[in-house]
Amino acid sequence: MTLERLLIDVDYELLQGDLATEVADIAYDSRKVKDGFLFAAIAGTIVDGHKFIGGVIEQGASAIMVEKSLDEIEAEFGVKIPSDVAVIRVKNGREGLSLISQNYFEHPMKKMISIGITGTKGKSTTTYLIKNILEQTGKKCGIIGTIGVAIGDEVTPIEHTTPESYDLQSYINDIANAGCDYFVMEVSSQGVKMDRVAGMHFDYGIFTNITPDHIGENEHDDFNDYLRCKAALFDRCNIGIFNADDPHTAGIIENAHCIVKTYGVQGVQSQTMEITDEQYLSSCKSYTGKRDLVAVDVEHVNNDSELSMSFGLRGLINRNAKVGLPGLFNVYNALSAVTLGALIGVEDKKVIDAIKQVEVRGRVEAVPTGRDFSVLIDFAHNGVSTESVLKTLRGYEPGRLIAIFGCGGNRSKLRRYEMGEAVAKLADYAYVTSDNPRTERFEDIVEDIKVGLSKADIEYCVIEDRMEAVAAAVKNAKSGDMIVLLGKGHEEYQEIQGVKHHYSEREAVATALEQL
Repeated sequence: MTLERLLIDVDYELLQGDLATEVADIAYDSRKVKDGFLFAAIAGTIVDGHKFIGGVIEQGASAIMVEKSLDEIEAEFGVKIPSDVAVIRVKNGREGLSLISQNYFEHPMKKMISIGITGTKGKSTTTYLIKNILEQTGKKCGIIGTIGVAIGDEVTPIEHTTPESYDLQSYINDIANAGCDYFVMEVSSQGVKMDRVAGMHFDYGIFTNITPDHIGENEHDDFNDYLRCKAALFDRCNIGIFNADDPHTAGIIENAHCIVKTYGVQGVQSQTMEITDEQYLSSCKSYTGKRDLVAVDVEHVNNDSELSMSFGLRGLINRNAKVGLPGLFNVYNALSAVTLGALIGVEDKKVIDAIKQVEVRGRVEAVPTGRDFSVLIDFAHNGVSTESVLKTLRGYEPGRLIAIFGCGGNRSKLRRYEMGEAVAKLADYAYVTSDNPRTERFEDIVEDIKVGLSKADIEYCVIEDRMEAVAAAVKNAKSGDMIVLLGKGHEEYQEIQGVKHHYSEREAVATALEQL
């Protein structure tokens, strides 16, 4: 592909070279540059990609995208770029990388109906609920998100919920080439902030909820920045589907540029509904003034340790329904997926059938024990999600609720205080253990967790080895107990001192059960 074709719709300046230069591929990692590649030099928060320009020239790069002038590059890094290497300059390297990547893969998302999901909680579960609904119609659906890239039953793990833009476009291209009619993607706030989705436009956008998270060093400066990044999805979609019961939905809808559809639960007071129709209509293409889909008569269901929720639907669909996952938050996840299904035109019965049986790896995932106690695995790794999961399980009236958890290293200490406090207030016993300590000492993380645990009277023990903590919990379980493993979810590793060691919650539980 020529450099000129790569630069369609990109605001750039040609510093030297020829737009007819052939580009074999694109790389933002200098180690992946080969003969004829374009190298995207990005001035990151930690590493400045311009420092690698000398190396990629030796590796045969035919073109380089930069954010600095030729004089600045030579002065800062001592590199004079040969005249036969084309150099283009953009104001924002990450945005530029996203745009040229879409051109390189020939805009694969335009070949499918696209659905973007944003929110603090519920994104992964909602993607799988939607996938189930769409596959009921015989259509093929691909997923990109926290759990990985899913095409059919094959899942490829990925490092970030929203991958770097070149990788993201490559995955979308794989999904399109696999014959998918739809693709569903978790749009993370970091993905927006880092311009990984710059230039992308979705057919549908979904907002699940928002609470403070990912705020701190190398993440978001404050909650307003986090909220702004979440809201950005609704400047780049045709139809927005919103949880009307979230108090922040009003502000997001007020500034959205899409057709608005909403869902909620009967009896939940919504601050969103206090906004007048005129305020909505002044900034949105369409708003009905009421929730388009409402859940009524919500009940917890526990059949032989199979936890689910039953409810009635009113609005876009009028039927009784059941979602095969526990908790009110999963009623909300189901509502967002059902709203989408109804808007796309899926038959009511197929929508209802699709949400009955759904399994989402690491999201309140029940592990068969063959015993008279339950074990569940969940990805909850902050205070809000931990509180939500524990309150949900309390609704099923367990004998004792036992939490196994830790907190990640090199992340906000606030998570540790809040997670510890949530466990202290809602669990009956806790095992404090390791969860991706990264480069921090386990003992230091535990001291922070103890600050939260001290907020209520709870018995707990500290066992650094997570396998041993799981084994202890299973060994000491009594009839009717619920053991919930928090924080790891779908992950199958422990990151310690920069090294990822294999670890699986499912394997840990299986080993513990064998030892009984």
